[in-house]
Amino acid sequence: MRRLLARRMKFHLFGAFFVSVGCAALYKFGIAEPRKRAYAEFYKNYDPMKDFEAMRAAGVFESAPPK
Repeated sequence: MRRLLARRMKFHLFGAFFVSVGCAALYKFGIAEPRKRAYAEFYKNYDPMKDFEAMRAAGVFESAPPK
């Protein structure tokens, strides 16, 4: 029973470290990177003036009435 806490603590610290690194890697490559690519693809062909004119024609803005 001697040094039982120290042995268990070492095991759990290493385990927690590897689990947290694994979760961070899964989040980065499973969620963050695809999201960055999706935003880059969207803004590659995005025309803000065309979007503004579409919203203006729909009557979204009070300060810019539809033509």
